[in-house]
Amino acid sequence: MQCRYCGMMVPDGTKICPGCGSVIATNTNSFGQNVNRAVNNVNQSLSGAEQQLGNAFNDIRSSFTGNSAPRGPRLKTDRSLLMWIILTFVTCGIYGFYFIYTMAQDVNTACEGDGESTSGLIAYIILSYITCGLYSYYWQYKLGNRLADNAYRYNMRFSENGTTVLLWDILGSMLCGIGPFIAMNILINNTNAICRAYNQMNGYGA
Repeated sequence: MQCRYCGMMVPDGTKICPGCGSVIATNTNSFGQNVNRAVNNVNQSLSGAEQQLGNAFNDIRSSFTGNSAPRGPRLKTDRSLLMWIILTFVTCGIYGFYFIYTMAQDVNTACEGDGESTSGLIAYIILSYITCGLYSYYWQYKLGNRLADNAYRYNMRFSENGTTVLLWDILGSMLCGIGPFIAMNILINNTNAICRAYNQMNGYGA
């Protein structure tokens, strides 16, 4: 064999070169192979541990999103224009305020995190009174836009938005007064759809 430091030929198995005194590493190749083998074993062990950890995280996430208890309240999905008209008439308008209250609450829950907030009943009553009813149109306009903007979160798309609702409220009033009812029906249907998707996402079913 040859000393890799001075080039002198020495017998096989020599550990110290007689020419330059350097230590001759006779097992360099086998040592390198052993190191590579050890590194590969470590990498395989780490990969296996990482996969097991990922599976554990997936199991935990599934327990929260799958068959575990729902994460939010069950929202109302059966609002009806006909019932809104009848009960509002029977209760001399009281049910109409309750309807606004529950709708605002459910929309705020289903659309939480979008940076918007649908005003509740107190603000609706006071501001509508101060503005001679104009705020009620603005409230419906904002609600229509919010529902349309949040539809994508639940893999839906609404063709109607706040502008559609506002046009029915104002211009539709000239069509024998049916415009506001069509506007409310749009809000009811879109709210029901959003709430239904929210319930399904939280494990309540349809």
